[in-house]
Parts: sequence; structure tokens; C-alpha cells
Amino acid sequence: MGVVGESGPGPAPGAKSAFDAHHPPARELMDKCVHCGFCLPVCPTYVLWHEEMDSPRGRIYLMRMALDGAATLNDKWVGHLDACLGCMACMTACPSGVDYGKLIEATRAQIERNYPRSAAERAYRQMIFSTFTVPARLRALLLPLKLYQKAGLQALARRTGLLKLLPKRLRSMESLLPQFEKGQVIPEVTPAKGTRRHRVGMLTGCVQSVFFPQVNAATARVLAAEGCEVVAPKEQSCCGALLVHAGEEGQAQELARRTIDAFERAKVDTIVVNAAGCGSTMKEYGYLLRDDPNYAARAREFSAKCRDVSEFLDAIEPQAPRNPIAMRVAYHDSCHLQHAQGVRNQPRSLLSRIPEIEIVEIPEAAVCCGSAGIYNLVQPEAAAELGDRKAKNILGLRPDVVASGNPGCLLQLRTALERAGKSVPVFHTIELLDASIRGASPRTN
Repeated sequence: MGVVGESGPGPAPGAKSAFDAHHPPARELMDKCVHCGFCLPVCPTYVLWHEEMDSPRGRIYLMRMALDGAATLNDKWVGHLDACLGCMACMTACPSGVDYGKLIEATRAQIERNYPRSAAERAYRQMIFSTFTVPARLRALLLPLKLYQKAGLQALARRTGLLKLLPKRLRSMESLLPQFEKGQVIPEVTPAKGTRRHRVGMLTGCVQSVFFPQVNAATARVLAAEGCEVVAPKEQSCCGALLVHAGEEGQAQELARRTIDAFERAKVDTIVVNAAGCGSTMKEYGYLLRDDPNYAARAREFSAKCRDVSEFLDAIEPQAPRNPIAMRVAYHDSCHLQHAQGVRNQPRSLLSRIPEIEIVEIPEAAVCCGSAGIYNLVQPEAAAELGDRKAKNILGLRPDVVASGNPGCLLQLRTALERAGKSVPVFHTIELLDASIRGASPRTN
């Protein structure tokens, strides 16, 4: 199909919208798209397939057709929307300022309410949401997963090809397993080193707290070293990011309310987040809860306090000395950091203050690595193709390490680099900063 006309198909006389009346994707946002094509080179699925309906402007066309009753939410229509990573790269590239993020999230909420997924698909998605959004359930899986690794069963399964007997999605899930670190409990309050300059709240997260406890520990240490009293409320819940991105609006709203309650009780000046996907959602709580008379104003106030850890640290005068790290670092921009939050220079600024470090830029930096929330679990083939493309671009730079600011990216990049047969350590940005402040090697951090 060629370039879509500016006004779209228009509603047929008497046609009924395929969407229900609860916050369908807004026509005024769709109408800002002039179909210029600036989004095409940065859209991951268009880059892979060169299919118009798998580009942002093509998906906006499909949304408009459904809104006008010219299309139904059938398998093919939903397939094009499901294939979107929600990476928001198109928003950075768009000269017309189309808020594609609000369009895709509203559309996905419509899909989950109005499209009959198969029983198997519903069960698989519910398994993901009921597990990955509940840290206690993730922790319950740690013992069997550690035994699977430590007893050599993982190596045996991979070496013998037994994993090929599993469905593709379960194979993808297994391939993303990290090497589990020793658990590190974050105190509810970590005192500031020296004079207290700030009192900050810290989101510990779901996947981050269980799969990457060392990242949370590094975050608390760095913030404390920079004069921050760090409060990590024990009663904090999942922030709801995975659910928002997948269209599960009601569950996400409930988790947002719980998160607001927890941090309001903590009485902090700023809420620091070290997971880009979580931070992008928390900054939009005001929009997510706009209809809730009890939370709308509180949500806006909460969102105004949220900062990515790199964003917060770059804005305050550093007080902790940095020790040299003589390494070549390939910095990977998380999509929900660079596109959704507009935080791009701050992580580089923090890393550049480390003596002797060399930062190298990855080609196609705007293109997603394929993680994208639960994308690599529900669209494993496309995710793997994007991961392999990112790994190839990284390896061409011959870095000593890779750094990024999102747990999903860390898992995706490690898996893709392993698939390429290369052992390149992948760290959260804050781990490198922590190693520099402590005078430690990030390899043994």
C-alpha cells in the first residue's frame, strides 16, 4: 500500500465505530499526522519489514478506520497493532508533534476490551502480568531457576537442543534469564553521606528488584554518596508500566494509586526511578488517572516529582569523587528514556565525568533493541531480529562493556550478544558510576 492520504477514509454513512466510548484514540491527535514519512527510518517494524501498515503513519490510518467504522478489530487489524513495540521513536522524529504514545496506549486498551483473543493467548498474557508485576511471585521462582542454572541443567538443555521442544515463546523466555545475583536487600531508609542535601524516594521495581538487585543497591549507594537520604517504601507496589503498555488500563490504574499512596506517606522531595519503562509511565500518572476525582490532582503532583536516576544526578552538583575506569563503553539508549522521557544527554554526561572512560555511540541509536516491555515475550521472532541487529551494531564498535538504563534492555542485549557468540558485559549506567565512586571494577561489582 502506498502513502496514506491525509484525511483518511472518512466515516461511512451510518457506520458504527469499532471502538467503545471509553477514551478511544483521539481524532485530534490522529489529525496532526501529515504522513510525511519522517517516522519510517526509526520505526523498528518498518525497518524490518517495509510494510506501510507496520509503520506509525500506517497504524494511525488503521486507528482512524476503526474509529470511523470502516474497519473491524479482526485478526489482521489487531496483528498490525500488536506488532508495534510502543518504543515512541516516531515521536522524537515527528515534526508535527503527534503524540503517538497516547494513541497506541488508548488503542491497545480498546483491543483488550473489544477483541476476543484466543484462550491460549489470554492465559499466556495473564501469566506474564500476574508474575512479572508481583515481586513476591518472581522471588518464589528464584530458587527453582537458580537450581536450573547451578545444577547445570540450563547448560545441558541448551547444549543438547532440548529447548527446541518448547514453544517459541517459552524458548524466548528461557533465553532471557539472567545469571542471578545474590539478593541484596535495600533498607527502607539509607542515610546520606555527610550533610543531607535531598530526601528522595526510590522505586525498587518488580523485575529490577528480583533480577537486578545489584542495580538497586548501586542506585542507593550513589544517591547516598551524593548527599541524598534514600527512602524505599516497603509497601510500594508495581508501578503498572507493563500493564499500561499492553492496554490493561484498569489494573494499571489500581497499581498507580497504590504507588502514589506509598510515596506520599514517605514524604520525599523527588522520586528517583532506575527503570526507564517505569519512569515513563510514572511521569504520565496525571494522564492515566485524569478521570479519578480522588487521585487526578495527586497524580499530577506525583508525576511532577518523578525523575530518572541519570536525570536527577545530572541536575545536582556532584560531591563524591570519581575514580578512573579505563574502559570503552557503548551506551545504549533505552527507548522509554530517550523517546518517551526525552532523557538522552544526561546519562552520557554522568558517564563522561568518570576519568579515563571512553563513550562510543551505537549506530541506529534511535531503533529499539526489541525488549519493549513484554514485546520479546509475545513477539519473540521480531524481538530477536531487532536484538541481533543491535548486537551487530554494538560489536562493530569493539566495546569493553555496554551500558543502558532499563532492565528489559539489559536482558535483551545480554541475550543478543550471547546469541552472537560474544561475551560483552552489560551494565546499568548507575553500576558504572557506583564502581567509579567506590574505586571498584565493574566486572566484580
